[in-house]
Amino acid sequence: MPAAPLAALFRHPAFRLGVRHMAPLAAGIGAWGLMTGVAMVKAGMSLPELLLMAVFVFAGSSQLAAVPLIAAAAPTWVVLATAFCVNLRFIVFSAHLRPYVMHQRFMRRMLSGYLMADLTYVLFVQRYPAPGDTPERVAEHDAYWFGICLAGWTSWVATSLAGIALANSIPLAWGLGFAGILALLGILCSLVATRLQAIAAGVSGAAAVAASALPLKLDILVAIAAAVAVALAMDRSGAARRAASLRNGRPGAADGAP
Repeated sequence: MPAAPLAALFRHPAFRLGVRHMAPLAAGIGAWGLMTGVAMVKAGMSLPELLLMAVFVFAGSSQLAAVPLIAAAAPTWVVLATAFCVNLRFIVFSAHLRPYVMHQRFMRRMLSGYLMADLTYVLFVQRYPAPGDTPERVAEHDAYWFGICLAGWTSWVATSLAGIALANSIPLAWGLGFAGILALLGILCSLVATRLQAIAAGVSGAAAVAASALPLKLDILVAIAAAVAVALAMDRSGAARRAASLRNGRPGAADGAP
């Protein structure tokens, strides 16, 4: 079914609903964006680079991970690898959202992907756990998506630009990014629904702390690698136990597997 025009989505009640749902989260997004703007200035980036990154790079966690590496003149591959690993979660998000956007034209899908963030993904899938099956429902999904996404993007860009403008007046020691960290922790808690996910999150945090002394923010790579390795090992072990239980005629024995 064809996608509704963007102008029609902006007039849809679901668009305004999405804006209202995102509004309470703007403070956390704003603190994160403000600190990112300050960090980019402190890293010595030029004004054109600052403005281009603030407006077009909508990826807070990877920006904060990459900016210190850029300032430290880290090898390009380290910067790219760090940003790639930090943003790996969006591959999973995109795969999940694919049925929701395949009715859109290619450029509209690119726009939907560009505007996606952790909070918008969580809000959207909580409200719409399944894709729409009628033109009206699909239009509602699209309108709500752009409502939450544009509200989040506007808050991010506005506060990033404010951070750039006020960088010389705001010391990094204020730790404004802490509010953003709390927002990400809230997202993490909402996504952890199984024992396997909880263990992976715990292993990732422990590995990051253990490797915190590594240079060039390599503790991030270590944490991601440790969590993925443990999760894969536990998933394979659970699958093996379930298969063994089925072979032995005791399907209930595998209920406690992750």
